[in-house]
Amino acid sequence: MPIKAMTLSVLIWTLALLCPGMARTETAMAIAYPEFFPFFSKTGKGEVEGFFYEIITEALDRRLGIRTAWTEMPWKRCQEQVYSGRYDAMITVPTPERSIHCDTHPDPFYLKELKVFTYLGHPDLDRISAIRTMADIKAGGFSVITYSGNGWHEKNISSLGIPTHETSLVPNIWKMLAAKRGDLVIEWPAGAAANIKISGVAGKIIETDVSLESMPFHLLISKKSKFNSILPGFNEVIREMFSDGTMKRILSAYD
Repeated sequence: MPIKAMTLSVLIWTLALLCPGMARTETAMAIAYPEFFPFFSKTGKGEVEGFFYEIITEALDRRLGIRTAWTEMPWKRCQEQVYSGRYDAMITVPTPERSIHCDTHPDPFYLKELKVFTYLGHPDLDRISAIRTMADIKAGGFSVITYSGNGWHEKNISSLGIPTHETSLVPNIWKMLAAKRGDLVIEWPAGAAANIKISGVAGKIIETDVSLESMPFHLLISKKSKFNSILPGFNEVIREMFSDGTMKRILSAYD
């Protein structure tokens, strides 16, 4: 494609791929994130870790030369801060509502499988194990526990009229399930395992074989942020990280 036919942003970030230092900005991209191991968490020294953190910093800091600054907060507040433009970005699943406030890139950098969990000794375990769709959850009369600001849940569960119980902190969903304050939790098994352990209810939770969907995760940047123009370059870097084995290396460390 002739250079004159390329948009200015794509040209700039194509050059950035070749010369990452050219993309360095004086101001860091402010990223809001929730505590949710192994996506994001903190070490004993207060440093951020987790495989979403590693993927994003590899793409932005190291390959595109864009400094990042990470701040932990409850998930609902993360979204509010990014929508308002007080923070530049968050990592989550694109939804119609989020697209009103944020821009993103076409290719997801991670697909998160969602499975059904229930509490030990649930009297309807056989019927729960037979669930195949969200409609089955409603037909079975089951209630679901989730955390505030879970857009996937709002779109796929609450919108069907399925009874929902919410908590502001992700680990608390497992305490609520163990206490039988709802029938089900729909979550990603690897992240669930860590939070179940942290919550001290490991012997009270059952992971069923029911898999409902895979959620595509993206970097979402506020429409009010000056960093929107990096998205074409970011998408190319993500594709590169899949092809050169970087993504596999990062994910395997958390397997």
